[in-house]
Amino acid sequence: MSAVEQYARAHIVTDTADSPEDEGRAVPVAFHYDPETDSRQVRITLPGPHEWVFPRELLEQGLRVPVSNGDVRVWPCGRVQAVMEFHSPKGVAVVQVDSKALMRFLRRTYLAATPVAH
Repeated sequence: MSAVEQYARAHIVTDTADSPEDEGRAVPVAFHYDPETDSRQVRITLPGPHEWVFPRELLEQGLRVPVSNGDVRVWPCGRVQAVMEFHSPKGVAVVQVDSKALMRFLRRTYLAATPVAH
C-alpha cells in the first residue's frame, strides 16, 4: 500500500478575501491519503498553514449530498463542482473544486488501500 498525493486548483468563494481580486481566484490545493497512517482519513492542504484531516467518507458522500463532520462541510454544487467549507478559530474557508478531481483522488485512494494479492 502506498500513499496518494494529488494536486488540484480550487476557487475561493467566500466573502472574506483580502481584496476583490482575491475573491474567486484559483488556489492550489493538495489532497493526501496514507493507508498506513489511517486508512479512513484524508488530508486537504490549502495555501499557507491550512490543513484539515477528516474521514474519506465525507468526500464520498459530499459529492452526492450535503454532509458535515466537525469543522468540515462538503456538498455538491451543480453537476461538475463540489464545495468544501472549513471552519477554524481564525474564520471560515470556502473553496469550490471540480468534482472530477475529487473523484479521481478517491479512486486512487481505493486502489492504494486495496491489498495486492501475490
